[in-house]
Amino acid sequence: MMTATSPSKFSILVAAALVCTGAMGAAAAQAMPDSENGRYVLSPVADGVIRLDTRTGDVSTCTNTGTGWACYAVPDERAALDAEIGRLQADNEKLKAQMAAREPVVTGKIDEPLPKSDSLKKPDSKVAEGERKIEIPLPSDRDMDRVMSFLEQAWRRLVEMANRMQRDVTGKI
Repeated sequence: MMTATSPSKFSILVAAALVCTGAMGAAAAQAMPDSENGRYVLSPVADGVIRLDTRTGDVSTCTNTGTGWACYAVPDERAALDAEIGRLQADNEKLKAQMAAREPVVTGKIDEPLPKSDSLKKPDSKVAEGERKIEIPLPSDRDMDRVMSFLEQAWRRLVEMANRMQRDVTGKI
C-alpha cells in the first residue's frame, strides 16, 4: 500500500506514462501527415501516401524524407487538356467567323437546284450534231512508216534473243 511519503514514486510513474504516451503521439503524428479534420483523404502507396484535398480536388504525393513528411502536388493533366480544348474551340470559332465574313469566291454557283432531266430521253440530233463534233485526225503515211519500222526492229530483237537463249541452253556458245 502506498503511504503519503510515496506519492513521488506514483507521480514519477504517471509522468513516465504521460511522457511515453506523448512520445507515441508525436511518433504517430510523424508517421502520417495530418488529415486536418477530414479535409484530406489519405491512401497508402509504395513510397508514402496520396493525399486528396476534398475541398479543392488537388492531389499530392506525400513521402517521409527522414526529416518529416513532404507533400508535392501531382501535375493536373486534365487541367492542361481542358485548357488546350478551350484554346482549340476558340480558334475554331474564330476561323468560322473569318469564313463567314468572306465573300463567296465560287463563280457560276447558284443557290437553286438544277432542274431534273430525263436521262432516258435522247437529245435532239440537231443539237447534238452542232455542239458535239469531234474529229480525230488519221495518222499520216510518214507516221505509219515510223510505227512499222519500230515494230520490225522490236520483232528482230525478240527473235535474236530467243536464238541466243536456245544456243545457251544447248551449249553452242
